[in-house]
Amino acid sequence: VQLQASGGGLVQAGGSLRLSCAASGRTFSSYTYAMGWSRQAPGKEREFVAVIKRGGGSEYYADSVKGRFTITRDNAKNMVYLQMDSLKPEDTAVYYCAADQVQHNIVVVTPDYWGQGTLVTVSS
Repeated sequence: VQLQASGGGLVQAGGSLRLSCAASGRTFSSYTYAMGWSRQAPGKEREFVAVIKRGGGSEYYADSVKGRFTITRDNAKNMVYLQMDSLKPEDTAVYYCAADQVQHNIVVVTPDYWGQGTLVTVSS
C-alpha cells in the first residue's frame, strides 16, 4: 500500500485548507482499510487527528480539531480528504496520511502504512 498526501501550504489564522491522500497498491481496497490523518509539530511527538472507518460512514476526531476539521473519503477513487477550517497557529505541523485494516491502530498512531507528509503552516 502506498499513500501520497498533498494540499499543504501557508495560510493565515482563521483560514482553510484541504488535504488529500491517494491510496494505491494491489492489496488496497477502500472497503478493507480505515484511513486517517496524524500530525507532528516541530519538537513534538506525532499525534492523532482524525480517522474514517473502512468504506466511510463513521468518523472520529481528536478533541483539538473537533468541530473544525472534517474527514471524508471517496471509495471509488481510493482517496481520503481532510478539510481544515478555522485554522489556528497551533495547527502548524507536518500532516501524515495513514491506513490500516484496524481503525484503532490509526488512533494510537501505529498504522501499518504512512504517507510522506505534507506541511501546513498557519500564521498568526
